[in-house]
Amino acid sequence: MTALAIFDLDRTLIAGPSGPVFQRHLAEAGVSNAPELPVLDALYKVYEVVGENPLSMQAARLAVRGARGWSVPAVAKAAEAAAEELIESVLPYGRLLIDEHREAGRLPVLATTSPRCFVQPLADRLGMGEVFATEWATDGDVYNGHLHGRFLWGRNKMTAIKAWAREHKVDLGASYAYSDSVYDVPMLRTVGHPVAVNPDAQLAMVARLNQWPIRHFDVPPGVVKIAGRELQDWLRPLNRPEMAANARFDIQGAENIPKEGAAIVVFNHRSYFDSSAINFTLAKTDRPARFLGKKEVFDAPVIGALSKMMGGIRVDRGTGSDEPLEHAIHALEAGEMVSLAPQGTIPRGPAFFDTELKGRWGAARLAHATRAPVIPIGVWGTEKVWPRNQRLPKMAVTEPPTITVRVGPPVELRYRSLDADTKRIMSAIVDLLPPEAKIPHTPTDEELALTYPPGYNGDPTQEIDRRPGTDT
Repeated sequence: MTALAIFDLDRTLIAGPSGPVFQRHLAEAGVSNAPELPVLDALYKVYEVVGENPLSMQAARLAVRGARGWSVPAVAKAAEAAAEELIESVLPYGRLLIDEHREAGRLPVLATTSPRCFVQPLADRLGMGEVFATEWATDGDVYNGHLHGRFLWGRNKMTAIKAWAREHKVDLGASYAYSDSVYDVPMLRTVGHPVAVNPDAQLAMVARLNQWPIRHFDVPPGVVKIAGRELQDWLRPLNRPEMAANARFDIQGAENIPKEGAAIVVFNHRSYFDSSAINFTLAKTDRPARFLGKKEVFDAPVIGALSKMMGGIRVDRGTGSDEPLEHAIHALEAGEMVSLAPQGTIPRGPAFFDTELKGRWGAARLAHATRAPVIPIGVWGTEKVWPRNQRLPKMAVTEPPTITVRVGPPVELRYRSLDADTKRIMSAIVDLLPPEAKIPHTPTDEELALTYPPGYNGDPTQEIDRRPGTDT
């Protein structure tokens, strides 16, 4: 049997109401009284903040009366123009999810209170297999001011979906539904996999009571938003170099990091303190970043939960799974910034002092798959704050060391060989390091000891403590 993936439109697939867009294009198409319909601008503003409510729905219900005498071809022309604009407003993870459901064999459908004549062109562009929407009746080439069937809101939406499902032998128990509104709870309860998306306060409560997933289609799954902002946004004012009492930071070139759009940020790995240096640097862009990090961080209490809530991508190197890269590719396809250390781990022993950095293929694979620009960052001096042989960073520092961070322009890749492009990426990082990083150096025993995890005696077969802060 067929299963569905049912998507609401306003405040679900798009961030706000679609009404103002339709209203504007109706006016441009020459529909005489369109600027006053379907509702006042004030109602749209309230809707953006609190979502559906009986007042706004009553206005939408009465809009059909104001459409009496409208030309059907003129409305169709306006709807096509509106669809061209709205398709750009569909939230990135909503678009990706539609494709995922289609690839899984489920039929994506649109379920909205808006008139079908408005939303059908948009649904066609999204590849929706069916549209459940309010129908306006016509007399020939004009709308007559009446509904054809029911006003599709609340239980009426559920009833229409169930009737269509029976007729087309749809397995609703295997189906998914996505909505922002508590008034869509009847629809959500109809399927086996209900999901609250950008939920209003009442739906958020229902979702928590029923243990339904809560999502936002402008951020990856699992990212928590509070009052419309994710944790990285709330914490950014604290993510400043001045907040670090145990180090000074010399950060240059942050303007090379794109302010918007997909980007792959890569950096060299010298210390557990690298994450602070990179966070301070990326915070200058005023945009969130999705970090690929080792599983030990994500499995740790508190830190692991926060990492997941901020959209971090867990990497378990022992499995060899491509799943982390697939998550990163999805993030890049959604126009996000992804950050990773191509070395994968802090070099230990003599390798820590190599003048040539060796990296894994991950960053190059992401670039080959998405053509997102690769932005190199060279970090130097973090090991003076948190050497690898210590479980915690040095906090009582009389003269804080200076950490240099240099951000370069996008790496010029050829997109032919992962190995060759990985070498180009690592070379670009080395070019950003200070001159001393490029001079061969024979380390002392004391310097070598600083590069090993706590308790390591140099025996490669020795078991290493892999708790966070001990190895990476």
